[in-house]
Amino acid sequence: MYALADCNNFYASCERVFRPELNGKPIIVLSNNDGCAVARSNEAKALGIPMGAPLFKIREIVQANHVAVFSGNYPLYGDMSARIQAVLREFSPLVEQYSIDEAFLDLTGIKADFDAYAKAISARCWRDTSIPVSVGIAPTKTLAKIASKLCKQYPKLQGGCYMHRPQDIEKVLRKFPVADVWGIGRRSVKKLDLMGVKTAWDYAQLPEETVRKLFALPGWRTQQELRGIPCIEFEDLPQDRQSICVSRSFSHEIKDSPLLAEQVANFAEAVVEKLRKQGSLALEMAVFAFTNRFKEDTPQAHESRVVEFPEGEADYRKIVPAAVRACQELYRPGYGYKKAGVVVTRLMSASAFTASLFADDAAAQRDAQLSGVIDSINRSFGPGAIRFGVQGSGEVYSTREHQSPHYTTRWEDIPKVKL
Repeated sequence: MYALADCNNFYASCERVFRPELNGKPIIVLSNNDGCAVARSNEAKALGIPMGAPLFKIREIVQANHVAVFSGNYPLYGDMSARIQAVLREFSPLVEQYSIDEAFLDLTGIKADFDAYAKAISARCWRDTSIPVSVGIAPTKTLAKIASKLCKQYPKLQGGCYMHRPQDIEKVLRKFPVADVWGIGRRSVKKLDLMGVKTAWDYAQLPEETVRKLFALPGWRTQQELRGIPCIEFEDLPQDRQSICVSRSFSHEIKDSPLLAEQVANFAEAVVEKLRKQGSLALEMAVFAFTNRFKEDTPQAHESRVVEFPEGEADYRKIVPAAVRACQELYRPGYGYKKAGVVVTRLMSASAFTASLFADDAAAQRDAQLSGVIDSINRSFGPGAIRFGVQGSGEVYSTREHQSPHYTTRWEDIPKVKL
């Protein structure tokens, strides 16, 4: 059996944990630079606010209905996600984090009343984090995701649904839209619509040869999963990223070379932090900067530079200065840059790295120790506690007018309890 724990309206729910007066009120969370709505509470959805709607287009709805608006507070959301994961590991030693607000649990070998077990997981998550979590349990991962969706549709399920009897599965699949099935993309939905396939049950009944021909192996696996046959592997160990990118659109155009270099240095530091966290080395780095493509009456530039690291690199003192040099090379005077970023690719495991025959092992060991000290200080005092001079204040020029406090990740923002 597999369980899927899915946090309900996760970003909005995180904001409500520390603002309980917003329970039952419409909430939206905005993308970087407060551009578009990337998360909505159920109350905001009911007002007709679509996903991805630009704030300026929905401002009248927001003001008329007193919608609470938040800038994305990703450090807070990441920390609350980690707390959810910790709760889930109390119920199964094998947890696969699928996204920031979803995780699968492998329940193999666990003897329990799974309907009560699902409800217990949901209740514990609520007790320990105040985040509502829908938990679906079923014979396959695909069916578990469908079961978790039922929890959101039917409050009487009390946050947990155990779907295993063939007659119950058939009843649900006959009503479940094929477009909402995990693993079936928009292009596939268009093909299926032309074939008259509207529900998950219709898809499950198609001849296997037809599914393999039209949707290849992934489509066949999804079909088997809908039939109750596990075909999608469980991955309890997180997969290392094959590339890491940190980029931002700026709140205003940057025309000054040192200021642009400062922003790129901040991005490079964040990239190195993520690179070291997953224990990888980068063989290649690209630095890019774009002007505002929407201002057609101004000079346009879409510049990038690539830096090679033949020996593989994950040292702050090597990557950050290299990114700054690349930024200085691509900068063009008189242009206003609206977006920039740093991306590292061709990643390899640091544990599997073999140094060249003529490498200075003593210097490499000193560099590794120094980077380790920087990691330790940043973990203790927060990201950016140690910075290069070129990073300035470490501020990224982006608009976050509706930013909530970092309640759990910044000392000065920890809520004060009055007795």
